[in-house]
Amino acid sequence: MGKGKLKKFAEMETFANVFQCAIGRLNADGKFETEEDTSVLQMRGQWHERFFKNNNPIVLELGCGHGDYTVGLAKLHPEKNYIGIDIKGARIWKGAKEATERGMKNVAFLRTNIEVLSNFFAPNEVAEIWITFPDPQMKKATKRLTSTYFMARYQEVMQEGGMIHLKTDSPFLSTYTKEMLRVNQYEVVAASDDLYSLEDGSKAAYSLEFRGEEFEEARMLQTHYEKQWLDRGLTIKYYAWKLNKKTALEEPEIEIEKDTYRSYGRNYVSTTNH
Repeated sequence: MGKGKLKKFAEMETFANVFQCAIGRLNADGKFETEEDTSVLQMRGQWHERFFKNNNPIVLELGCGHGDYTVGLAKLHPEKNYIGIDIKGARIWKGAKEATERGMKNVAFLRTNIEVLSNFFAPNEVAEIWITFPDPQMKKATKRLTSTYFMARYQEVMQEGGMIHLKTDSPFLSTYTKEMLRVNQYEVVAASDDLYSLEDGSKAAYSLEFRGEEFEEARMLQTHYEKQWLDRGLTIKYYAWKLNKKTALEEPEIEIEKDTYRSYGRNYVSTTNH
């Protein structure tokens, strides 16, 4: 591990807004191994009282990367509490450092695996989720953050009717997610296959299937990767839907053409996908 990463990890240990606990520390009984891990678990159901010191809604950003979107949302909405979640500690450092230096009290970061959300959040503790530019996981459905596998895990911690947002450059993940929403009859409140498109050159008109105030919020911030995809000529897809705690979720059965540009690395854009 490079000196830069080691320095970041050491500095993160001093940040009051960072909580760290990886799934690899689970023992055979499904419990975490050290006292440090256990102390992080004690935040479950106590985020309002022990960290945020208020009763404002808790919003998660899953796969938050550098945390720029988490911090950006927190700036826009001081009336909400934001927690960025990622397994990559060296990435989280950037957002955690900015939030610390700005004295932002409505931002926290959790370094862990998304599969174990229910270890850190109690039922109904989470009001909203953002999923920003995840890996589309074209080979295995259960790894997709909009799959029924993960939707079931979101149900364990979210409030009924809580909003879930997805921003993605991937035509594959976009197609999969729309089919998942259709099959399971989720209420879609905003959707676009080209978030930043304009109709007839008008700045007030957008190419939308559904309209909602969530759409405006999605346009206001761009992640590090989003800017890269836009520079490469890709369109950004955005969907927002309400969680319905279903007892049985149906995984969609659909053949989807894969994103060919990803087969050539992140710097290649297939003319097929322009």
